Amino acid sequence: MTIAWLIVVGVLCLATGSGVAYALTRRQNIDHTKEANIKIEAMLAEARAEEKDILLKAKDEALKIRNAAEQEAREARGEYQRSERRLAQKEENIDRKTEALERRERGLTTKEQEVDQVKDQLEQARQEQVRELERVSAMGRDEARTQLLQAIETEIRAEANKRVRDIEFEAKEEAEAKARKIIALAIQKYASDQVSESSVSVVPLPSEDMKGRIIGREGRNIRALEAATGVDVIIDDTPDTVILSGFDPVRREIARQALSKLVVDGRIHPARIEELVAKARMEVDNVMREEGEKAALEAKVHGLSPDLIKAMGRLHFRTSYSQNVLRHSIEIAALCSTMAHELGADVNVARRAGFLHDVGKGVSHEVEGPHAIIGGEIAKRLGESKNVIHAIKAHHGEEEPETVEALIVSAADAISAARPGARRENLETYAKRLEALENIANSFPGVDRSFAIQAGREIRIIVKPDEVDDLAAARLARDIVKQIQENLSYPGQIKVMVLRETRAVEFAK
Repeated sequence: MTIAWLIVVGVLCLATGSGVAYALTRRQNIDHTKEANIKIEAMLAEARAEEKDILLKAKDEALKIRNAAEQEAREARGEYQRSERRLAQKEENIDRKTEALERRERGLTTKEQEVDQVKDQLEQARQEQVRELERVSAMGRDEARTQLLQAIETEIRAEANKRVRDIEFEAKEEAEAKARKIIALAIQKYASDQVSESSVSVVPLPSEDMKGRIIGREGRNIRALEAATGVDVIIDDTPDTVILSGFDPVRREIARQALSKLVVDGRIHPARIEELVAKARMEVDNVMREEGEKAALEAKVHGLSPDLIKAMGRLHFRTSYSQNVLRHSIEIAALCSTMAHELGADVNVARRAGFLHDVGKGVSHEVEGPHAIIGGEIAKRLGESKNVIHAIKAHHGEEEPETVEALIVSAADAISAARPGARRENLETYAKRLEALENIANSFPGVDRSFAIQAGREIRIIVKPDEVDDLAAARLARDIVKQIQENLSYPGQIKVMVLRETRAVEFAK
C-alpha cells in the first residue's frame, strides 16, 4: 500500500514537475520569441531604411547618368549637324569649282580651236607670201632665207649695240652717283673733324696737381672760370693738359690767356679768376686791334675806321678749314690787286673789297644771316664805298655780281680756298645754332649772362639773384627748355642749367 502510494505520489510529483518544467520552458520560449521578433522587426526597419537610401542613391545616380547621356547625345547631334553643314558647304564649293573648271575648260577648248584656226590662217598667209616673194624676186626659198637671216642679224646687232650703250650710260650714271656719295662722305668727315679742331684750345700745365687747384673745392673754381668766360673747361686723363671748348674763338682765347696767367700766378680762387678774365679780355681787344692794323698795313689798305680794323682783328682768331681767316683776307687782297691790274679794273676798290670780304665772319655769331651780307652791312655802316659794299655782298653769290671788281673778289676767294664754297656752312652754321641758344636764354627777364658749351649740348644761364629766386630759377629752366624745343632744330638733347649765386663783398681799409 505504502509502496503503491509512494509510486502514485512519485508519479504525481513527476507529473507535476514535468508540468511545471514544461510551463517554465514554454514561458522562456515565449520570451525568447518576443525578443527575437523585436530584433527581427528592428532589423527589418533598418533594412527598409537602408533600402530607401539605396533606392534614392540609385535614382540620383540613374538621373545623373541619364543627364550625362542626354548631354552627350545633344553634343553628338550638334557635332553631327555641324559636320553635315561643313560637308554641305564643301560639296557646294566643289560644285562651284567644278562648274568653273568646266566653264574654263570649255573656254580653253574654244580658244584652242580659235588658235588652231589662226595658225592655219597664218601658215596659209606665210605660204602665200613666200610664193609671192619667190615670184616677185625670182629667188628660191634658200636664197630668201639667207637674206632674211642676214637682215635679222643686222637688226639684232644694232639692237645689241644700243643696249650696250644704254648699259654703259647707266653704269656711268651709277658710278658718278657713287663717286658723289663717297666725296660727300669724305667732306662730311673732314668738316666734322675741322669743327672739332676749330672749337678747342689746349692749355699746358706744369704738373698734374694743378688740375685739382683749377677745379677747386667742390668745383667752385672751374665753375667760376666757365661762368666768366663762357667756355667749357674739360679736365680729363690727358696728362698735364686742360682743354677749353667753345664755338666763339675770342671767348676761347680770353679763357686761354686767363687760365695761363692763373697757372703762373698760382692764386686760383673765384675773385682772382674774375679779375684775370677781365684783364685777358682787355688784352685780347688790344691784340685784335694790333692784328687788324698789321693786316691792313700788309694788305696796303689804308683809311679804315677803328671799328672796322677791330672787326678785321677778330678774324685773327678765326680759322676756316685750317686756314686763318685774317691771313686769307690778306691773300685775297693781293690776288685782287694783281687781277685788277691785269684787267684794267679799279685796283683800290678790288684790293679793299678783297681785304674786307670776310669781315662779317668776325660777328657772324652775333648777327643772323650769311657772313657776306653781314660784312656788307658793316662796311656800309662804317662808311665804305658802294662798289666795295657790293663786292663784299656778292663774293658768295648772295647778290648778283654787277661790277668787274665784284667778280674779281669772288674769283680770288675761289682761288685762295682749297675747297671753293665749302666753308660757307658747317662751322658757321654750328656757331649760329649755339648763338641762337644763347639768344633764347638772354631773352628771358632776370637773365644776366648765358653760355652755350659742350658743342651745344648744354647751356648755362646765370641769373640775377635779386630778381630771380630759387623757385623762379626752376620755372625759368622749364620755360627756356620749352622755347628751345619750339624754335630750334638740334640733334640729341640740350641740358639747360640755371645758376643763381649770391655774393657779399666788403673791403677792409
